[in-house]
Amino acid sequence: MTWRAPIRDIAFALNDIVGISGLVETGAFPGFDNETLSAVLDAGGKLAEDVLAPLNRAGDEIGAQYENGAVRTVPGFAQAYRAFADGGWNALSAPVEQGGQGLPRTLAIAVFEMMHGANMAFGLCPMLTQGAIEALVTHGTDRQKRLYLPRLISGEWSGTMNLTEPQAGSDLAALRTRAEPDGNGNYRITGQKIFITWGDHDMAENIVHLVLARLPGAPEGSKGISMFLASKRLVSEDGSLGVANALGPSRIEHKLGIHGSPTCTMIFDGAQGELVGAANHGLANMFTMMNAARLQVGVQGVAIAERAYQQALSYALDRRQGRSAWTGEYPARLFDHPDVRRMLMLMKAKTEAARAICLATAVAADLAQGSKDSAARERARLREELFTPIAKAWSTDVGVEVASLALQVHGGMGYIEETGAAQHYRDARIAPIYEGTNGIQAIDLAGRKLGPGNGEAMRELLADIGDMIAALRESRNDRLVAIAGRLDAAKTATAEATDWLVLRRGQADGLAGATAYLELSGLIAGGWLLAKGALAAARHLGTRGENAWWSGRLVLAHFFGEHVLSRTPGLLAAVTAGASDLSETGPEAFGA
Repeated sequence: MTWRAPIRDIAFALNDIVGISGLVETGAFPGFDNETLSAVLDAGGKLAEDVLAPLNRAGDEIGAQYENGAVRTVPGFAQAYRAFADGGWNALSAPVEQGGQGLPRTLAIAVFEMMHGANMAFGLCPMLTQGAIEALVTHGTDRQKRLYLPRLISGEWSGTMNLTEPQAGSDLAALRTRAEPDGNGNYRITGQKIFITWGDHDMAENIVHLVLARLPGAPEGSKGISMFLASKRLVSEDGSLGVANALGPSRIEHKLGIHGSPTCTMIFDGAQGELVGAANHGLANMFTMMNAARLQVGVQGVAIAERAYQQALSYALDRRQGRSAWTGEYPARLFDHPDVRRMLMLMKAKTEAARAICLATAVAADLAQGSKDSAARERARLREELFTPIAKAWSTDVGVEVASLALQVHGGMGYIEETGAAQHYRDARIAPIYEGTNGIQAIDLAGRKLGPGNGEAMRELLADIGDMIAALRESRNDRLVAIAGRLDAAKTATAEATDWLVLRRGQADGLAGATAYLELSGLIAGGWLLAKGALAAARHLGTRGENAWWSGRLVLAHFFGEHVLSRTPGLLAAVTAGASDLSETGPEAFGA
């Protein structure tokens, strides 16, 4: 089965659901218009299909290799990376003054979905470089911006973030890597970092590591962490490369999936580094990079779901088994069995919903920076902050669910590696774990993101959903009116859950309900955005041709309402159940 970049679905989401045209009106992106949007999506899809996708299988079967203290990438990856960099894809949304193209982040996110769908392991390398670029744009010194940003943006160099240590996973307050002043204005970094994605490779001539470490005498815990820049090769004042720095990989991990992406244990043995941002503000500074990465990881969930869905659909249209209850044909296509078609529609609907959530998050981020109106910027900032944990967690859960359903559609052949369906499931499974586990995203949503204004951001979202419900009912279209009913019930459940959680932020009862609340939030956000698409499709019916495609948008949104949004009362019960069942039991009750 040949994967195809979902350009039409992405363009529909951008134009008809998340309203990317509103970014043109801000004037913040002078080189961006509809023609640019179409050209970038087409060219990005071609690179993804022709260059990256053919390497996906080799990346899984061969994988990155560790030899003689260095990482050797999968054959073909280095050439693909050069095509990616030479095409300017790393520079899409980067600042023009540093060599970027100054296009919206939303467009870059859309392109990266295609890159991740083509080859998720490959896509991780430029994804992390994007985060390093954002961190240096926001927190770097003028010298750091001059020396490092142009080469990161061009793709000559790549970037990483080095956070995790053996004793400090999600709890970064426990990290021990230290940075000692060297007397020349720089620092010597010593310590071990683990699970460093693309920590070493042979695709770029230098790697810029952003590293969390402690200065001498720094406060204990997270308030004593600083961020440093340490490059694989030292950089002279004129930008030329010098000798190797005292850092490097000691091994790479053998993982369930994303085999083409080297996950390194990195040793810093007195490596030369320089401070980025203020001392002891490293964790806050690193969150600039992490928040960018969290949205990108959500996009990975969308991308792997799309790829798994395409393969499952192709198989269901080709494979014949049993008699169809619809057609009576024997043997019938798997596609013509109701339960198989149900699985495929669930896969498609959830993938489309997750894509819309991620793109809506990106649009909010662009508006938060680019809108001319301060009140609009603030509203967009609140929406971005609210949606980021939902985009990361709900979308990656969708990625795993859809990849699992794809195996189910394949039956026994899905469990056999030669079909390739199993790779998607193995690749997808990391996304709910890295860049902050989905449990942490849920706690963030139910805690910090509900804090400002006692849930103001969620209440503004619910108000927008209320407006959509009214518009659906006014349409007098039976399917749209039915969607309105499901959305209204979900809105009521979400409002009640929000009120309950606001009173219990930081308490055990609130923490116990956080994951259910994030799922509830993902369902209603996804349902709202699919409804926006359905309303737009209803307007296009009969006026733009291809009525079957537009009708399909209505069917997807209606199916999502009946099969997914209908679950919201149960999720409300889970949110408000409290922690008593958990707090009143010890290890013995769990069989320990």
